[in-house]
Amino acid sequence: MTKSILAAKSKEGLSWEAIAKELGRSPVWTASACLGNNSMPPEEAKRLCNHLNLSESVAQALQTCPTKGEGQVIPSDPLIYRFFEIAYVYGPSIKEVIHESFGDGIMSAIDFTVDVEREEDPKGDRVKVVMNGKFLPYKKW
Repeated sequence: MTKSILAAKSKEGLSWEAIAKELGRSPVWTASACLGNNSMPPEEAKRLCNHLNLSESVAQALQTCPTKGEGQVIPSDPLIYRFFEIAYVYGPSIKEVIHESFGDGIMSAIDFTVDVEREEDPKGDRVKVVMNGKFLPYKKW
């Protein structure tokens, strides 16, 4: 599925932003579904496959609920590795700040969005990643 989507995306010269716009979704979520990390509703999977001229089998695969993080090890890709590094270095501090602000709980990765933006800077453009997740307090009983 992913190989077919990436080949069609490249052949058509499309960006994730353009594909996402066709679906009415964010570029990050769209890429995530196309890379097999989220499932698409049937109508969106069909629309994507029509847009990219892909088969019904790809549409069916897009609708499959994935096993997330399967076989995950620390990646060697430098950009993805940096997110692991951020979690290792700043994760405990972010956790402390969240607990001080919200109490004992977690940030949802289900009720969640992420946006990637470019910020121009004279010293070199910056990448701005904004994660927005619902706070879920731990239940006490």
